[in-house]
Amino acid sequence: MHRTLADDLARLPDLLQSARDLAARELAGVAERPVVRLDEAPDREPLPAEGAGGEAALTRFQERWAPGLSGSTGPRYLGFVTGGATPASVTGDWLTSAYDQNVSGAAGSWAAALERETVDWLRELFGLGEAHSGAFVTGATVSNTVGLAVAREWLGERLGVDVSRDGAAALGPVDVLSGSPHSSVTKALSVLGIGRNRLRHVPVLGGNREAVDVARLDAALAELKGRPAIVVANAGTVNTVDFDDLRAIAALKERHDFWLHVDAAFGGFAALSPPTPISSTDSTRPTRSASTSTSGSTCPTTRPCSSPAAATSRSGCSTTRPRTWARRPATRTSSTSRPRTPGACAPSPPGSPSWPTAAPGTARSSSATWPSRTGSARASPPSRGCGCRRRSG
Repeated sequence: MHRTLADDLARLPDLLQSARDLAARELAGVAERPVVRLDEAPDREPLPAEGAGGEAALTRFQERWAPGLSGSTGPRYLGFVTGGATPASVTGDWLTSAYDQNVSGAAGSWAAALERETVDWLRELFGLGEAHSGAFVTGATVSNTVGLAVAREWLGERLGVDVSRDGAAALGPVDVLSGSPHSSVTKALSVLGIGRNRLRHVPVLGGNREAVDVARLDAALAELKGRPAIVVANAGTVNTVDFDDLRAIAALKERHDFWLHVDAAFGGFAALSPPTPISSTDSTRPTRSASTSTSGSTCPTTRPCSSPAAATSRSGCSTTRPRTWARRPATRTSSTSRPRTPGACAPSPPGSPSWPTAAPGTARSSSATWPSRTGSARASPPSRGCGCRRRSG
């Protein structure tokens, strides 16, 4: 073993203590830290001939780079929708790195079972049905990408194409309709081989709204003459937290063939917020859809589901709903009798509340966040939120 690595291993408790002390000092002083640093970063230096070891690297980081990092963990940072790192989330990230588990399968470790349990908790938190499943990914953009990849597979089924074998080109031109899609949607379409130019912007409502005009969407779908399409709806837009009328959009499936993808990154957690105006009118027909959550919080391993869950630093998770789907009751008995609101991918059963259809700014996602911001299973249960995130990358 190289002597530098051997020394680091021998001094690992001291190295972790030094990192802990640095992190504690930075968090304690975040109120004094500049919200952003607009000055130039240090000039790039050549690769060192040898590694300096953990302690020296930490010292160099503290002196050369730490002073130039933004105060994004503090309350004065409003540049992006970045969820804060709670003590539980920081602890969870540390333990995730320490355990360093491979969750590509269930063999040899309980890590995959931990991840599945956390997905189940998220499903219960948002009152979603047992048929919902999910996976943790690296953030909001990847969450949208995964959800739209499932939509692409659905299109293949409808058109008799095996996309995984024949490629996206075998689908022919794909129609993707949305009123105010986030930039990550166009990125996802590019990565998936569908193409950025296949996104068709549908007019939105007047009065500075960002919600899609459902009548115009209806007309746009009618123009496709039965050809299957993808509709990207929003539960909270990036600029004004406006909500599409998800129930009305889902009702269009009575007449048109489309996959409904709901991006709940910014507004998903509004479903759990008592002050949020929730409409009780609903329809009963289930729809097939996938949705992502990648905003104002973080998932226990990073942005959820057909309802919300995303994470700081663009962690996130994505959940899809299979063909048959039964929604869990909107209200469940608990020690607090706290009502739960189901997700918005499809119409709710009679008597259950639906996602809000609110004017811009009236719905906000919860400030809570889940415990981690990278891509594998987190070691601690949810203690943060999953609906607001920085939409970078």
